[in-house]
Formats: sequence, C-alpha cells, structure tokens
Amino acid sequence: MRLLHAVASMDPQQGGVAQAVRTIIVGLTPFGDLSEVVSLDAPAAPEIQADSFRLHTLGPGRGPWRYSPAFLPWLLENLSRFDAVIVHGLWLYHSYAVHKAVRQLQGQSSVAGLKKRNMPGLFIMPHGMLDPYFQRASGRRLKAWRNWAYWHLIEAGVVNESTGLLFTCETERLLAHEPFTPYRPQRELVVGLGVEAPPPFTPRMQEAFLATCPALHNRPYLLFLSRIDEKKGVDLLINGYKVLFRQLAKDAACGARAAGLGEGSTSLPFACAEMPTLVIAGPGLNSPYGQRLRQAAAELPASAVFFPGMLTGAAKWGAFYGCEAFVLPSHQENFGIAVVEALACSKPVLITDKVNIWREVVANGCGLVADDTLTGTQELLERWINSPSAQKKLMGQRALDAYQNNFGIAAAAKTLSEALKSMNQ
Repeated sequence: MRLLHAVASMDPQQGGVAQAVRTIIVGLTPFGDLSEVVSLDAPAAPEIQADSFRLHTLGPGRGPWRYSPAFLPWLLENLSRFDAVIVHGLWLYHSYAVHKAVRQLQGQSSVAGLKKRNMPGLFIMPHGMLDPYFQRASGRRLKAWRNWAYWHLIEAGVVNESTGLLFTCETERLLAHEPFTPYRPQRELVVGLGVEAPPPFTPRMQEAFLATCPALHNRPYLLFLSRIDEKKGVDLLINGYKVLFRQLAKDAACGARAAGLGEGSTSLPFACAEMPTLVIAGPGLNSPYGQRLRQAAAELPASAVFFPGMLTGAAKWGAFYGCEAFVLPSHQENFGIAVVEALACSKPVLITDKVNIWREVVANGCGLVADDTLTGTQELLERWINSPSAQKKLMGQRALDAYQNNFGIAAAAKTLSEALKSMNQ
C-alpha cells in the first residue's frame, strides 16, 4: 500500500506522536507499505531533515490551530496517489483539512461517475487525544470548553465519518468512549504500537550521557526522560523524592547520634547514600513549570537531582542503560514510548495507573504501579528503594521479556498493515 501520514509536527520536542509516526513507518516498510508524511512544519526546520522517508513540510502552521493555506491544496492534488491516509492526532488544522479534502474528492468522484473505493481510506489514530483526562484536568478548563465546541463543530465529523479509528492499546480505546458525544466511529481497532529495539550498549553511550551531567559520576540514579510538562507529574516526582530524602536524612542523623558520632562527622553521609539520584531529562526546562521544578529541586543538595536537558542519540541510550529504573508518574499517558524503550533496555519501570500500558507492566512483573498522586509517587520510590537487589534484578530480566512479547515493532506493524488492507477494501 501507498500510505500518507498526516501529522501536525515531526519535531521530536513536540512529544511522542512524531516518534510514533517514525516507528510506524519503519515497521510497515518490510510489509511492502510505502509511506510519505505531510506536516505543518516549516520547510527549513533542521530537527526533521534526517528522516529517510519522503516528508512534505507545508507550514509553518499559524496560530494555535496551526492553520496553513498550502495544506488543503496539496492534499487535493496528491491524495489520489495513496491507498490510505492516516491522520495522527486531533484538534489541529491537519485533521480538519484531511477530512475536508477526502470529502471533496469523494464528491468529485461521484459527479464523475467514479467508484468511492478509488479514493484513499481515511484512518484516525488519536494517540490518546480522546482521553477524558484532557476534559477533566482542573488546569485545562478553558481548553476543555474549546475542545467541546470544536468537537461539535468539526472533530465529531472527522472521527465518525472516517473509515476507522486505530488505537495503540485497549485502554485507550475504552477511554475514547467517555468524553464526547456523539461518538459513533464506523470501526475501532487496537493495532498496538511497536518500539524499535535499542542499539546494543557501548561504553561510548555511557560517556556521552555522563558528559551531560559529569557530577553524577557513577552513582545509581532513577531516570525520567520525557517532556517537562505538568501532565507528566514531574512535580510529584521531585516532591515525593524530597519527602523520602528528608526522612532518610533524619534517620541517618539519629543513627549517627546513637552511634556517638557528631552532627558534623564525615561518617554521616547525606541521604542519597541510600537513595538513588534523580535524573530528569527532556525539553521544557525553560517553561514556567520547568523553572518551578528547578526551584523545588534547589531545596535538595546539588548532587541529588540533575537536569541534563533533552537527550538524543548515544546520550539518550546511555541514560537508559545506566539507570536503576525508569520513572514516569504521569497523569495521562496514552502508550509511553519511553516506558517501552526502558523495558527494551532491561530496565524496570515505576509508573502510575494513568499510563495506559500499566496492566501489561503488572502482568509481566517488570515494574511497580501506583496512583498519580504525591502519596502514590512517594510509594513508588519507597517500594523501589526497599526492594531487595534480587527482586530488582528479576524485574529487569522480566522487562526485556515484556518488551519482546508485547511491544516489538514487527508484531504491531503486521497488525496495522493487515488492518489497513482489510478495512480499505
């Protein structure tokens, strides 16, 4: 099949959708499915120039809706080259434009006496954007009203008139039924989302990562690697860490006094002697939320929390391979590509039950799960710290098995390829 992927942005810093599209294309290629991508990015955007597939950048999109006057004309001229078009994500101009272009071409075909099957099938992959979290979160009330109005004006037609909706997991499909009415998609299919196997570990990866935070040395650490965003619960992670840190420091001080050591004794290590360091990596540190996180972390010793920024390439994999465990206390996570990347590196994951693949993590015994609250996050950290070394090692072994059995790229790509072919007939 010839496939067109329509997406708002292929910039990796914009979140997981761009990475998901890249992974899907890699997985589909061995099945003979040829992909092109059309996006609202600016043509000269340097961060998206290294891709091997054909990329049409028709932006930059203007305003919060990312409107581009070149997008719809390009679709009308080119859609007939494809067997199917997959719209990745909702709520922006690209989904509206694709829906409008398909309807317009279908109308022209009807007038010309052509069959509808000669038109590309339209598939929507929401990537979690129909999750009720976005309508219920207290800090999103204005956006929730906007989405409600936009749903009734535009997006309900995009969803309900498409050939089918594609979901990354069963939890995402079930949650999509909750926030909006009328919600009547013609077809729903869970196709999964595979993640490419990481490159094998090399010492260069460790060197590249440690170069981003040299003061870390070789100390054990927990890794958060994602966008620095309130939805990700990074504030819960830092504040939960602070509570445990202070408790351990207090216990250490009491133990030192009981042993006859003075308050200033060099035998009294700070709490991280028992507690792994936190590494919080990702874009967004310069946002107001990111600055608040830095201020909160400043209440701890300088060597307790590191903010290396966005990690890519060897440094990213070095961070994964070197950590004790990966932690993501997210309030909403459709799939969690970074969670799966950690599993693929044989690392246990500490996540909330708002990460939609949490059931798979529990079933495979490859991590710990708790509520997306301060208490829950503190519990995650405490349970991990108090787990015996043998149990941590076993979770790491099970992590790789979970990746291979549930999240490998080939199985998910095969499911998607077969689904597109069957529903497009």
